[in-house]
Amino acid sequence: MSIVHSDGLGQFQQDNATTHASRVAIKWLQEHSSDFRHFHWLPKSPKMNIIEDIRDALLHAVENRSRPPRTLMYLWTALKDEWCELPPRYLQTLVESMPHRVAALLCVRGDPTRY
Repeated sequence: MSIVHSDGLGQFQQDNATTHASRVAIKWLQEHSSDFRHFHWLPKSPKMNIIEDIRDALLHAVENRSRPPRTLMYLWTALKDEWCELPPRYLQTLVESMPHRVAALLCVRGDPTRY
């Protein structure tokens, strides 16, 4: 976090999905809570988390490569390469979509939204 947000303004977003809320992850967050701010998000609300959109874009890009990854190292390399190819405007659009996503969530009082 200190590398990405050296100004100290970064926040860690955790959506509390079952796979993200393991004892190990929770313990690590507690042990490092003084290193960054932790943004508490609604439980199990992946559609409100732009990271899910980015993950889907990366997976789609890797799956469409002419040579699919056959080893973990090649997968890691492919994901890093595809991350560098994501257009900055795509990422900015996702960030800018957050007010609309939150408003949609508030309108349905936390029920599922179209996101």
